[in-house]
Amino acid sequence: MNQNTAAQLDAADPLASFRDRFVGAGSDLVYFDGNSLGRPVAAAAARLTEFVEQEWGGRLIRGWDERWMDLPTTLGDDLGRIVLGAAAGQTAVGDSTTVWLYKLMRAAVDHAVRTAPGRTEIVIDTDNFPTDRYVAEGIAAERGLTLRWIEVDTSAGVTADQLSEAVGERTALVVLNHVAYRSAWLADAPELTRIAHEAGALVLWDLCHSAGAVQVDLDAWDVDLAVGCSYKYLNGGPGSPAFGYVNARLQDELTQPIQGWMGHADPFFMGPGYTPAQGIRRFISGTPPILGMVAMQAMLELVEEAGIGAIREKSVALTSYAVELADATLPEVTLASPRDPAQRGGHVTLHHERMREVTARLWERDVIPDYRDPGGLRIGLSPLSTSFDEVERGMGAVAEALR
Repeated sequence: MNQNTAAQLDAADPLASFRDRFVGAGSDLVYFDGNSLGRPVAAAAARLTEFVEQEWGGRLIRGWDERWMDLPTTLGDDLGRIVLGAAAGQTAVGDSTTVWLYKLMRAAVDHAVRTAPGRTEIVIDTDNFPTDRYVAEGIAAERGLTLRWIEVDTSAGVTADQLSEAVGERTALVVLNHVAYRSAWLADAPELTRIAHEAGALVLWDLCHSAGAVQVDLDAWDVDLAVGCSYKYLNGGPGSPAFGYVNARLQDELTQPIQGWMGHADPFFMGPGYTPAQGIRRFISGTPPILGMVAMQAMLELVEEAGIGAIREKSVALTSYAVELADATLPEVTLASPRDPAQRGGHVTLHHERMREVTARLWERDVIPDYRDPGGLRIGLSPLSTSFDEVERGMGAVAEALR
């Protein structure tokens, strides 16, 4: 086990000062659920007040012409540059994760039906996030397609060998999680993308559990499509909008299925027919949730200041410390996440048959992990707002609760 104490690790942490910029991070509460809902950035409160008083209250409807109309794409460009490894013009913010998944999955399979009618399968794994699976099931039913399931170990994720066996001449789309929601398995995105492309298929990556905690390089990986949320490691707040990425080489080829007025070439023409806008804007449907983007802007500035590389290093250090403490103090618990930090995202899952009741007991003590079947206590460690001392105190509480 690492001989450094939590105090020593915190003292040596180059990102320790960022913790002061989050509401409640200095309290005694132990927050192990940053991969479900991030703490609020302290600066967001002032930004929201300023927005209500000056932009919304002062500029009123003029705000659309002055800034709001373009915010889904300008914020998308910031997100692409700071977090996603995506050049400008490929990312847009708005809608929920589920809506983005539907739009991009449906656009991908409809493209396959038009250009290669024999491609009638969507490849997806059995431990993919439930929403992704449900949306894929619905689209398959709508379009008369088949789902090809990859059976995966719930303590790991999709491997290159498994994907190679699943894809072929009938594959239209592959849907994958970059970080598995249950195990934190960090997929080999460039290799899996290459395998899908070799089979002639498009690939859609779900980045919900990686954006803001793990380095992503969508353009370099030649990813086709990606979707992610902003309320986990991007700290946008409950219900903050999701984002979608469409590689520039595909934007003119795909037809998105929810044709709303905001994706029209001239939204205020309001004519009898739909003409899609150029570029990523055609994948926007309805009025964007401007209020929900304000807090996300505050967090993106912190991520840019810290640097996603340094954030990933802190994430690895935090999860590794949690694993070391589990090994030393929880002999009855099984690690249900990859032990190699290079294969692990920003959370750790510990397995024990009593973890559901343990989670409830911990919540009563202001120690907040979450629970995932079967028997998984999930410890989500948001790098900029979590200290090593918090990890130590929380893991001690887990040991007490199990006893």
